Amino acid sequence: MNRNILTVIIPIVFAKFVLCTVHTGSAQPLFEDEVGVERYIVEGRVFPPEPNEASNWQIDTRIHINGGEYIGFVKNDGSFTVHNVPSGSYVVEIVHPDYMYEPVRVEINSKGKIRARKVNYIQTSQVIQVPYPLKMKSGSRCKYFQAREQWRVTDFLFNPMVIMMVLPLFLIMILPKMMNDPETKEDLKQISNMTKMSDFPEMSEYITAMFSGGAKPSASKAKQVKKRQ
Repeated sequence: MNRNILTVIIPIVFAKFVLCTVHTGSAQPLFEDEVGVERYIVEGRVFPPEPNEASNWQIDTRIHINGGEYIGFVKNDGSFTVHNVPSGSYVVEIVHPDYMYEPVRVEINSKGKIRARKVNYIQTSQVIQVPYPLKMKSGSRCKYFQAREQWRVTDFLFNPMVIMMVLPLFLIMILPKMMNDPETKEDLKQISNMTKMSDFPEMSEYITAMFSGGAKPSASKAKQVKKRQ
């Protein structure tokens, strides 16, 4: 019985030993490669969302570099430090569930010199430097829901359908009253008299005479023609 147990346990232990040896051998070159890389820190300070903020906003605040590749936390005084960051260009973001912070791009050269500037995805060539260590201030509050529109009387009155219904009724009710006004009647009479003036030639007759090749024969000439006949 004991021999059977040993024959089962010994191969299992040997297999685990071989796997551990292979894993250690493959991981050792990676560790040796990372040892020669210089590491730096990214530091700054996050100001509270509101001046008189009494809640523990530091607990809900996180520092994300390159979308969470490196993560840092905020201390009680608002300062933060992210360690073991190699040289390169990184986008530092302050993540808070209720407030929004403007991201900042931090560039670390091979000599350890750090420069910070605003993030501009539209005009990438435009460089606006910001002081370092970083000073992150809240821009606005996060809005997860759109404010519901309230009903107003002006929205109802200026509705196109309402205007199309009300305007004809308005004209029907107002125009008769305007026609009964004596001054309006006199104005309409003057306009009608001007159009009925016999001395004033109509535009259609004038155009017909102009394109017919001359003026109409006079009345005397017409009488002479009749007498000859």
